[in-house]
Amino acid sequence: MGRSLFSHFSMVTYSAPRFASSTLRGLSSGKYLRRSQLIRQRNLQAGRDFRCLCSVAVSEPVNSESSSSPVNCWASTKIWRNVLLVVDGTKRHYLNLKKRIVSGVQPTGLIHLGNYLGAIKNWIRLQDTYETFFFIVDLHAITLPYDAQQLPRSTRDTAAIYLACGVDPSKASVFVQSHVRAHVELMWLLSSATPIGWLNRMIQFKEKSRKAGDENVGVALLTYPVLMAADILLYQSDFVPVGEDQKQHLELTRELAERVNYLYGGRKWKKLGGRGGSIFKVPEPLIPPAGARIMSLTDGLSKMSKSAPSDQSRINLLDSKDVIANKIKRCKTDSFPGMEFDNPERPECNNLLSIYQLVTGKTKQEVAEECRDMNWGTFKLVLTDALVDHLHPIQVRYEEIVSDASYLDGVLAEGARKAADVADVTVNNVYQAMGFLRR
Repeated sequence: MGRSLFSHFSMVTYSAPRFASSTLRGLSSGKYLRRSQLIRQRNLQAGRDFRCLCSVAVSEPVNSESSSSPVNCWASTKIWRNVLLVVDGTKRHYLNLKKRIVSGVQPTGLIHLGNYLGAIKNWIRLQDTYETFFFIVDLHAITLPYDAQQLPRSTRDTAAIYLACGVDPSKASVFVQSHVRAHVELMWLLSSATPIGWLNRMIQFKEKSRKAGDENVGVALLTYPVLMAADILLYQSDFVPVGEDQKQHLELTRELAERVNYLYGGRKWKKLGGRGGSIFKVPEPLIPPAGARIMSLTDGLSKMSKSAPSDQSRINLLDSKDVIANKIKRCKTDSFPGMEFDNPERPECNNLLSIYQLVTGKTKQEVAEECRDMNWGTFKLVLTDALVDHLHPIQVRYEEIVSDASYLDGVLAEGARKAADVADVTVNNVYQAMGFLRR
């Protein structure tokens, strides 16, 4: 059940795109980016950097100063934003609202320790300080051949694991991607503004189409990055949690937001009856704490993955005590004495120590001192016990949730309603800015 939304594709370069649109012909990417930045600055000075949602009363802020620099220290991140409240179209007040984060996991395969420690466990911290939208990206799951009968079951199981791991529906909106139709609508609108050259640079599409042949690869595999951009931009997200190795995966979304803001925002939108200014907030990457990148049990240089052919390479969250013990017993080790972090010649040792550190909550120094003189046999027993103790409450809670279908359905329905309230405003603004006849 899933990999992070942003591990689903790779980009070749960070460089700014070249635009094919006739609207931008003769305008270099550098001039375009500088001009779009100037537009945002002018909007800010003119007091136009807020979204007027007269039918909902509370506005969404538009993008702040855009930068590709990630936020690395979660504890010091500014988590509040000023938002304009519009009452009866005239009265204005400034409120402090939490900044917004979105993230999702595919409902394919089994959720494993890498998904949990690298993404879901971090969500628990985020939901206390940010406005959070966590969803199951089932629309992304059909870009490759899949089992139609298994998909709904996997989707429910993924949602149940979210909740079992500690995602609190009273703090976070938990929903299924396909239950909010604005995702697909915005994807189509964004597709019209996405140069095909941007998508042709995607490594995954090139590799999979080369292996399977063009006749066996659907168009969705080429265009899913546009859907991913829609997933983020719909919610006017301030931050998107991504791994240190995945920062570039957010670049297409950021570039597309800037492009649409330039093509359709500002005065062009205002002439069509809109509020003007930027249509989309340009999101920033939020980098999780170091050490959260979990590697395979059979290869310390490869990321733990559900797509690896051997189940021995990963610890699944629902693995039994005996299965966990067997996998740790058989995992790859080395012939060096003792245990140590950060030795490039001992990637497996570093990975297993990192796992132990994360599931016990101990500091790196505490783990290093505790395990320094252990042999592999002793350490594997200690790690197994720590994993079993950490995962057992999650497994118990998971069984409780899946046994109460009405509770899970209620959580997903309420999450979809909250998400749609935000997403519908965004997609309606895009329709207006792009010149569609209003309903």
